[in-house]
Amino acid sequence: MIWIWILVISVLLIFLLDQIVERMYRNEKKSSQITPQEYNIPFDEIHIPAKSGTQLYGWWIPASPHAPTLILIHGWGRNMSRMIPYIRALNPLGYNLLAFDARNHGNSSPVSHPTVGTFSEDALAAVDFISHSDGVSSREIGILGLSIGGGAAINTAGWDKRVKSVVTIGALSHPKEVMNLEFQKRKIPAFIASFLFGYMKLRFGINFDKIAPINNIRHAEANILLIHGDEDETIPLAQGQSLAAAGNAKKSQLWIVPGKGHSDCDSHPQFWEKVGAFLQVTLPLSI
Repeated sequence: MIWIWILVISVLLIFLLDQIVERMYRNEKKSSQITPQEYNIPFDEIHIPAKSGTQLYGWWIPASPHAPTLILIHGWGRNMSRMIPYIRALNPLGYNLLAFDARNHGNSSPVSHPTVGTFSEDALAAVDFISHSDGVSSREIGILGLSIGGGAAINTAGWDKRVKSVVTIGALSHPKEVMNLEFQKRKIPAFIASFLFGYMKLRFGINFDKIAPINNIRHAEANILLIHGDEDETIPLAQGQSLAAAGNAKKSQLWIVPGKGHSDCDSHPQFWEKVGAFLQVTLPLSI
């Protein structure tokens, strides 16, 4: 009889933990309400093959077949429309732009447990799409990513040498750091968080250390500009500083934006000047 109770309790515990994990990863999928056309920027809707038969919905904003391409990655719970201010600023520079909805966001395919790892897989799919495209002759590729999208940009550069230039804004260093901070805000004991991390690895195969940008930035050959607001409360500045310390000192640089938080660094008066100058050197346009 005792074995039956153990089995029942085990099943209930697994069910409870699964519900907790599902709630952690739940986000409302919203389609973009505005497109580049709103600002008279021509674009094509595209569908990019992604992992395990899934698809990414994206925008292709061409400039020239001979120009490098910048991949733009939004943050958690957002969609491509978050990248509209970046599209408006970058389009006049002459780069081809590719923005996409990460899986489980916008109009892209669902995925059970979206993480910085799945965002990274999506970025790799975008790199493959560009590399095999007949519409561009230049294979020079850069990535600009926000928040978790910035972490994905770093991972992608660490895993794929085709990425030559990376710009991140408010990138996370390690998913556990972000989750631990959220647990602290909710006054959840640290031992529960540690147990949950172990459970997620065993149950769902999520290897947080493997997908942690701080463990992949050291393998990147790309030039990396880390941008972080000194008042960021979502992903504190310490994570940006940790990334800078872990990266190649000759390839990585950190710009701490005074008075800015997690989502407003681009409003700093020097933001686009610094980003444009970095791209001009690390992802030069053909003359």
